[in-house]
Amino acid sequence: MTAALARPAASRWQASLDLRFAQTARGCRLVASAHNGPLYVQKPFYPEGPDLAHVYLLHPPGGLVSGDSLEISVALGNDASVLVTTPGAGRVYRAREDRTLQWQRTRMVLSEGANIEYFPQETIIYPGASAGLETRVELSDQCHYVGWEITCLGLPASALKFDSGEFRQHLGIFRDGRPLIVENFVLNEGSRFLYDASVGLRGQPVMGLMVAGPFAESRSGETAEIVTSLRSVTDSCKPGMLCNVSVFNGFVTVRYLGSSSAEAREIFIQCWQLLRPLLLGREHCPPRIWAT
Repeated sequence: MTAALARPAASRWQASLDLRFAQTARGCRLVASAHNGPLYVQKPFYPEGPDLAHVYLLHPPGGLVSGDSLEISVALGNDASVLVTTPGAGRVYRAREDRTLQWQRTRMVLSEGANIEYFPQETIIYPGASAGLETRVELSDQCHYVGWEITCLGLPASALKFDSGEFRQHLGIFRDGRPLIVENFVLNEGSRFLYDASVGLRGQPVMGLMVAGPFAESRSGETAEIVTSLRSVTDSCKPGMLCNVSVFNGFVTVRYLGSSSAEAREIFIQCWQLLRPLLLGREHCPPRIWAT
């Protein structure tokens, strides 16, 4: 038997989760749930009442290795409202020699009048990983999206930079098929210089993006006021970190570039506290799992 034949096949987990929510006479309910592999939810929680479901995405392995993929699909019926989060950080480990991509794809489809808040905890990209993160949000009329993505490149606590491997990240927000926001980021051997470049990451390992909207054009005055309030939050960044707030296509965006995923998350939570009442008419209510 040759060495190639004797080598055991590499394990690959192809996990998927399909969730469907509907607004019913009893409130917002998870009406369908299908999963394959180690990716699922237990049950929705209702700390804010029956009309808004809090859902925790559970991935027991806690990370991706070469060849693994996670496919997450969340569909909301008319007027449904859902908050989605995760119990802990996600991890993408160093890839095998064949450099097979490790993927997570998340798709959210909202019917008329639906709202979704998507707050995964940070994703840690290990040195040598070959990773792709893709998020697609499809909105209908009178829908709103609030979400963030926080990414840590390398292991800064261990002084390990993301100096090898590949990372691709894509965010697309659409309304009726028309792109409203499209963000792409690629870091590989051809673009490695961007890690330290002043026009890139400036040597900072943590980057974050928060998006909230769309805000109606008729409320441009309120939007301007909230941007001013948000900038008072982002101005609290530690020296050497970068934070900014902008408005594009009716969406407020908050960006973070620094060395601490905990700082990025805290800034985003404070921004959410200010944005939520204006956009969704609800007061700030952190998911209980964040306190564990």
